[in-house]
Parts: sequence; structure tokens; C-alpha cells
Amino acid sequence: MATISSDIALAPDATVALTAIIRAFAAHTGTLHFLGTDGMLHLAAIHGAIPAPVMEHIRTIEIGKGMAGVCAELNEPVLWCNLNRDGSGVVQSGARSLGLAGSIVVPVRSAAALVGTLGIANTGERTFTDEETALLIECGSSLLRFRPVTA
Repeated sequence: MATISSDIALAPDATVALTAIIRAFAAHTGTLHFLGTDGMLHLAAIHGAIPAPVMEHIRTIEIGKGMAGVCAELNEPVLWCNLNRDGSGVVQSGARSLGLAGSIVVPVRSAAALVGTLGIANTGERTFTDEETALLIECGSSLLRFRPVTA
């Protein structure tokens, strides 16, 4: 955590911090959303190539919709070893079109209160360990300084 923490602490903005997290976890893409006063998740940072149609769906996310929305609703991590095999309906079709498989979204909390979500994904199947999940939650807490004042 020390290296990731220092990279996040030195990051001038949320995108640079997210890139450091992606690199540390050997992931391929990621998103950071913060909860707005309207009760929706708003995209604060992204890493990776996301097609325009998918971007339209992830700029603002309703609580309970998609992986980030379900994570926010439950205030708990949401993990998939392979997005393309999801039969629950949680993974949106746009997410499947990205060619990603192993993914995780964790809550970003201030104390115990949900303030956002942090998600990373890999192009291949991946199961995130309990230790990786805990570390990603810690990384999310380190991103609080990038939370918009109005959120």
C-alpha cells in the first residue's frame, strides 16, 4: 500500500491517481464516481479507452443500476470474474461491449458513509482476493480529496 498511497498522495488530480491504482493492480481500465447532491453517481475520473456510447451511460449512474450503482446501493464491493458471463442483469450490455472480464467496484466512503465508487477491470478473467479488495477500498478512501465540494 505504501507505493500506491504515495502515488495517490502525489497525484495532481483524480485521473492521475486512478492511473496509479490501475497500474498497481495490473488492471486495464477504471472509473471513479462521486455521489452528487442529486443522489446520482457522477464520473470524476476514467482510465482506458471507453467508446462514446458507453461514456454516455457512465457519466451519471443511477443508484442500483450497473455494477457501480449496485455497489453504491449495497455500500459493498461488487465483483465479477467475467462480465460477459453475467446472468444477473447487473452488468449492463455496454459494459460487455468493452471486452472486459474480471472487474470489481468498491465503495468510496467517508467514515462509513458512501460518497462514491471506484472500479477497475481487466481484459481477462480475474478473481480479486479479499486482500486486493481491502486494498482497493483503502485506495478509494485516499481519493476523497478529489471529491467535488458540491458533492
